[in-house]
Amino acid sequence: MEKIFASPSRYIQGKDVLKTGLSHIAELGNKALLLSDDIVWKLVGEELKGNLEAEGIAVVHVPFNGEASVNEITRVTAIGTENGVDVVIALGGGKTIDSGKAICDNLQVPIAVLPTIASTDAPTSALSVIYNDAGAFEKYLFYKKNPELVMVDTAVVSKAPTRLLASGIADALATYVEARAVKQKHGNTMAGGKQTLAAIAIAEKCEATLFEYGLQAMADNQAKCVTEALEAVVEANTLLSGVGFESAGLAAAHAIHNGFTAIEGDIHHLTHGEKVAYGTLTQLYLENRPKAELDKYIGFYQALGLPTTLAELHLAGVSEEELLKIGTQATIEGETIHQMPFAITASDVADALKGLDAYVKMVFPK
Repeated sequence: MEKIFASPSRYIQGKDVLKTGLSHIAELGNKALLLSDDIVWKLVGEELKGNLEAEGIAVVHVPFNGEASVNEITRVTAIGTENGVDVVIALGGGKTIDSGKAICDNLQVPIAVLPTIASTDAPTSALSVIYNDAGAFEKYLFYKKNPELVMVDTAVVSKAPTRLLASGIADALATYVEARAVKQKHGNTMAGGKQTLAAIAIAEKCEATLFEYGLQAMADNQAKCVTEALEAVVEANTLLSGVGFESAGLAAAHAIHNGFTAIEGDIHHLTHGEKVAYGTLTQLYLENRPKAELDKYIGFYQALGLPTTLAELHLAGVSEEELLKIGTQATIEGETIHQMPFAITASDVADALKGLDAYVKMVFPK
């Protein structure tokens, strides 16, 4: 099979680019569907609409209902068709962005992805994670192209809650852990081929950047200031992780995240990255990685305030039956856990979830 490297056509990052970089959007079209939720609309969307119109771009604002579901995508696609838009602008977080990518694919128009947080690596990829209307994982949608434009305003990101930056760091820290496993298997990536040297190098750089600058960037985010450390972590969370996961592959960590959708409860009040954090630790546990590496990840996650125990996942007292449900969902046919270099069963996942919890409580007592 071929080696495939996928990336957005153009990635732009910097302070105030949502004000200074609008010409890049104008190059894509002159009648835009602007998708954003109500919170993002009030924070930056309304001002962006005015600035776009001043740039000569007509804007149809459509409020996002909050779930990247088939029904929501169908609803917004119809609005885009009725209004004859020639570009989609997805402004907000991961589910807004994933919906926007599906909508632009339906409409066959370009997309400008404008993340307002650095909590996910969704912006750069040619795929969407689709959920049902209740928020349970349903499927991946794959596209023939990556976004034409990704533009990240670090002044906007710096004002977002630090919990979201930490979530993005957690999501991005899965990149190399999973890419390394796919490399060992000589497995397939989300881009549909084998790993390139570039992809695995990007995944490695992603991990190194986050361990070097992650805590400093968190402090800068708390202070709501844009620094070189924050810029580095935003790029790692968004570009390095996005290109890394797509072109170097996913393995157990994200499959376990998807496994959590098989059960109900307060776990679903956590962010994507917070759940991926526990999935990453569980993958390291399944691999029986050297304890120095496992402990490094656990300690870093704890410094970031990320979940490292079942109780912190709101799964204290979880039953064996529910752990097996998580494992069963994580190991369904087609899941990325099968890109691991060894076979993993539902029971293996359940045991690792439980064993990791016991290990953290023994070695890192609070």
